[in-house]
Amino acid sequence: MKWSDYKILLVDDEKDILEFLSYNLRNEGFQIFTASNGKEAVRMTREIKPDLLLMDVMMPVMDGIDACREIRATESYDNTLVAFLSARGEDFSQIAGFEAGGDDYITKPIKPKVLVSRVKALLKRRRKKDEEGDSATVNKIISGELVVDKERYLVVKKGKDIRLPKKEFEMLSLLVSKPEKVFTREEIFDRVWGDNIVVGDRTIDVHIRKLREKLGDKYIQTVKGIGYKYVMY
Repeated sequence: MKWSDYKILLVDDEKDILEFLSYNLRNEGFQIFTASNGKEAVRMTREIKPDLLLMDVMMPVMDGIDACREIRATESYDNTLVAFLSARGEDFSQIAGFEAGGDDYITKPIKPKVLVSRVKALLKRRRKKDEEGDSATVNKIISGELVVDKERYLVVKKGKDIRLPKKEFEMLSLLVSKPEKVFTREEIFDRVWGDNIVVGDRTIDVHIRKLREKLGDKYIQTVKGIGYKYVMY
């Protein structure tokens, strides 16, 4: 795919920010659409089916976090990338973004070349995953009491369906792919978020805690000082 094949929806309530983002991304060939709040972003996502939303957090009508949650609640948008672009750099704000289903969190201000690089890295990573998915022969992992259905982004535990946010699902899929293998924190960051995505130190811990709340404590064990492993029951 060429960059001109990709649709990016920019969401911000400040007109000058939208103009700045539009100018720099259009120069790279991307198809650019804009929205001024989260509610409008949700509507436009349904209409244009963008490959990536680049979205502010604090906005009127509906903020970026709630908009991301609403988009992620629709199964057909599981593969739509969501990157937050915000002046808020606190850990709790970043964690909220990732918990809502965000794929990246970029803090303002950012230089145009760096922004373009981050956007391209996200889209390249998604393209790579899509290609791996197209060639993969195993779309369903059955591991003890859990079934991880990659095609439907669904986990089944003892016959009960459990839907997880995108990053939680990807993290669980990674751990379940090799029961008893200890995945280091660095491996998890690289495989789930990408090696050029910067997230807070507590991000993995938060996602592991959420998985344990939904699945039970026994499946994912902490290996102190190293990382985590999946234990099959």
